[in-house]
Amino acid sequence: MAPEDHEGATSLLQSFERRFLAARALPSFPWQSLEEKLKDPSGSELLLAILQRTVKHPVCVQHGPSVKYARCFLSKLIRKHEAVPTEPLDALYEALAEVLMTQESTQCHRSYLLPSGDSVTLSESTAIVSHGTTGLVTWDAALYLAEWAIENPAAFTDRTILELGSGAGLTGLAICKACCPRAYIFSDCHAQVLEQLRGNVLLNGFSLEPHTPIDAGSSKVTVAQLDWDEVTASQLSAFQADVVIAADVLYCWEMTLSLVRVLKMLEDCQRKSAPDVYVAYTIRSQDTGKLFIEELDRAGIYWEEVPPHTGKLFPYEEHSAIVILKLVLTSRHGV
Repeated sequence: MAPEDHEGATSLLQSFERRFLAARALPSFPWQSLEEKLKDPSGSELLLAILQRTVKHPVCVQHGPSVKYARCFLSKLIRKHEAVPTEPLDALYEALAEVLMTQESTQCHRSYLLPSGDSVTLSESTAIVSHGTTGLVTWDAALYLAEWAIENPAAFTDRTILELGSGAGLTGLAICKACCPRAYIFSDCHAQVLEQLRGNVLLNGFSLEPHTPIDAGSSKVTVAQLDWDEVTASQLSAFQADVVIAADVLYCWEMTLSLVRVLKMLEDCQRKSAPDVYVAYTIRSQDTGKLFIEELDRAGIYWEEVPPHTGKLFPYEEHSAIVILKLVLTSRHGV
């Protein structure tokens, strides 16, 4: 195999691996590139390699995607294989038969590979909206913010992080594994989200006791119930956060106003220096960030857009318009 062909096959394998483990939509896979590669004599070897890096991946064997997803993926992979004149690959059909005998669940797993070789695995709902909330799945801005954090670890290393609206926990777990914060506080208000969040913390090797920060590797990890409309300044002050983050929480007007209220409260309640704040959101319409920025200006909170980072680790939508704003809160009490 020529060097350029080997490089292309490696890139293709990585793309299939990352997208499958994260259970991304099947149309987003590089199927056309695969079809071209399957015309080569080494096409069968490539298919077997894809099988090992997806359905047979050690992470997937332990915590796989939904049965329906794996079935659809293997069925499409088999169709691509059958479209070229070559001998059948028993391994593909055996893998499909094994999946067909597996019972479906309302929960699935998505895994995201980190540069260290470690991974973040999440148990998520198979439905986008479940139990009256969208917080049981991972959204693109959470992946984008996690990428930025991994590329800029100094912003989080040996610091106490408070995450508002943690959802499934992807961003925080990636930061805990890659950036070594002193302490990390996951927070949300929905009971079902909090239950799943605690489960994901445990799933990724962190110990956790309800409402109690305890050592988890090199960081202290807490899961806290935090209702933005009911939280008090003393509760926020007790977290002693050096950094506050939030991702894809600007999905309605009421949530935007509540978030700005919490940020203003953080600014007012700090006894020493105010925390650094990073808010990431996907621009789904012209109004997505416009209202947030208007409310920040009205509250007197300075903001600036963080320059895009260079590396892409996670398989979110390539054409998604995602922004990270850095907010500068001013302590009312001086240093």
